[in-house]
Amino acid sequence: MTKKSDFVVICTVQGELQASVIKSHLESEGIPVLLKYESASRVFGLTVDGLGAVKVLVPQDLAEEAKRVIEPREIDQADE
Repeated sequence: MTKKSDFVVICTVQGELQASVIKSHLESEGIPVLLKYESASRVFGLTVDGLGAVKVLVPQDLAEEAKRVIEPREIDQADE
């Protein structure tokens, strides 16, 4: 069983929507995810001065795999 203390931050994004998309993507790959954010950003809907920042955390032993899953991929432009 993975404890909360075994989770590490793999990225920080702006806004809960973007964090939720990343969370869904990682969970579809079988990687557990926790989101960490300031409560003021949720209560007041603030997204300025870092208040809308959301940290995406995964188990330490899956961090490298999670980073590969979410890294941007170049679109194959050979067809164009």
